Amino acid sequence: MAEVMRYTSPTSLLSELQREVDRLFENFFGSWLRPEVESAVWTPTVDLLETDDAYLIYMDLPGVSRDQVTITFENGTLQVSGERPQQEHKDAQYHRMERWYGRFFRSFNLGQNVNPDKIKAHFENGVLIIEAPKTEESKPVRIKIS
Repeated sequence: MAEVMRYTSPTSLLSELQREVDRLFENFFGSWLRPEVESAVWTPTVDLLETDDAYLIYMDLPGVSRDQVTITFENGTLQVSGERPQQEHKDAQYHRMERWYGRFFRSFNLGQNVNPDKIKAHFENGVLIIEAPKTEESKPVRIKIS
């Protein structure tokens, strides 16, 4: 059975390192050193799969509506951008804030073998699912041996 390698982007590794350093400073100096609420650009997690017929993208976007997402395809590159707005709690004080808010952007080079007129996208339980069908000439053809 093949082992599935989990992809971690360099930006998410840096973000994780930053969070660990922040936790270290918070544990050592206390929470007075920096405010808990940070504004930062975030990177949604993604699974990108390829079948014989299409590319499939699963992007975790809980709390984001379809009106807050833009999907474009140009020169073989699929781009997904948008924003998850921060919820306002006027009569409350944060003690911990670990969820990311703000603008996001992801880009995927799928090549020229995608049929842009047939790309479909929908939300399912907070996950954006994009199906980018391949063109007929790019699909593999099985050759019969005589």
